[in-house]
Amino acid sequence: VLYSSEIARYLDNTTATYVETVCSLPSLNHLSDQALLVGLLLHWKGIKVTMAVSDQDVEKQIRHMMAFIEQEAKEKAEEIDAKAEEEFNIEKGRLVQNEKLKVMAFYEKKEKALDLQRKIQRSNLLNQSRLQVLKSRDDHVKVLLEETRRRLADITSSPARYDKFLEDCVTQGLCQLLEPAVIVRCRREDTERVKKVMGKSQSEYTRITKGKKCTVSVDSSYLPAGSSGGVELYSKDGKIKVANTLESRLEMVSSQMLPQIRVALFGKNPNRRFDD
Repeated sequence: VLYSSEIARYLDNTTATYVETVCSLPSLNHLSDQALLVGLLLHWKGIKVTMAVSDQDVEKQIRHMMAFIEQEAKEKAEEIDAKAEEEFNIEKGRLVQNEKLKVMAFYEKKEKALDLQRKIQRSNLLNQSRLQVLKSRDDHVKVLLEETRRRLADITSSPARYDKFLEDCVTQGLCQLLEPAVIVRCRREDTERVKKVMGKSQSEYTRITKGKKCTVSVDSSYLPAGSSGGVELYSKDGKIKVANTLESRLEMVSSQMLPQIRVALFGKNPNRRFDD
């Protein structure tokens, strides 16, 4: 049975359009397939149409159509599965990549933190090492100065040398004070020595200052018992003081010559570009 206007008059517009569309499908290239579909639709609509096919042919066509529908369903299912698998793989790859980037960023940050910690520890160790070296050098310089301070007493063992030293110390103090009256303080045992050299110091002061006079007297107080020697000079009112003892001169010289002392003891610092 072919679809024709004779069959169409039994159908409403929607069903007729559907039947016409079905019959035009390329997969229904057999007239028997078309007839079967049309017959099924007419039967669904409750329209009786006599089909010029046997039951055996109908069963055969039904099996054929079932196989076709099953094949179409399998292909559609495979297509859906393939698309779902593809989308799953894409999403899985995206998630894996994101997590991989997170893990890489985490360990990169951790590695930087460890590297920074190692640098800080290394810097601290270097600083501690430098501080230990500096402390050892300072201790060595202190020991050297202390040894020098103990040897200052050797200067007084030579009377002539020590008398000349006292004379120069008094003269220097007078030139620094420039006062008309000066008081000299010395050790108890040096009192007579100082009185002996005061005249020479006054004469030298007058010569240096081109005629200025200065009255010098020995103080009734004395330097501490542990002093190695030398003198201290005061103005008459006691407000101005000039320390010219062996200890004070050693302290002044050691502070001024400390860079030279360090070079002599430890060599020149290769990291130092300028010398004070």
